[in-house]
Amino acid sequence: MSAEYGNRHQPTEIRLKREDRVLEIDYADGCSFALPAEYLRVESPSAEVQGHGPDSKTIVAGRRHVGILAVEPVGSYAIRIRFDDMHDTGLYTWDYLYRLGAEQDRIWQNYLRSLAEEGLSREP
Repeated sequence: MSAEYGNRHQPTEIRLKREDRVLEIDYADGCSFALPAEYLRVESPSAEVQGHGPDSKTIVAGRRHVGILAVEPVGSYAIRIRFDDMHDTGLYTWDYLYRLGAEQDRIWQNYLRSLAEEGLSREP
């Protein structure tokens, strides 16, 4: 399948650690990432979060304690994550998850900075 479907990076294993609120993903290139549920939720690829244009992303606050109820495969290119705050839209392609892992520190710091600038909190 082509890269447009999110298949440039192929996972070899995906583990949901529900109690730790973490999704662990191992990739064929040897990279492994532990992605916290809160991080996955606030960076959801859904239109609700990402918006419909480059400058329309929504800052999602108050999700510090969000958990993952289920991870569902979507074809051979993505997963749908059902969070316990009932958010379940947006498809997390293999490439999007890889990017979230590879750029986690930068993306998370930008999120924290955006929260502070808006006077928002991670707390519910």
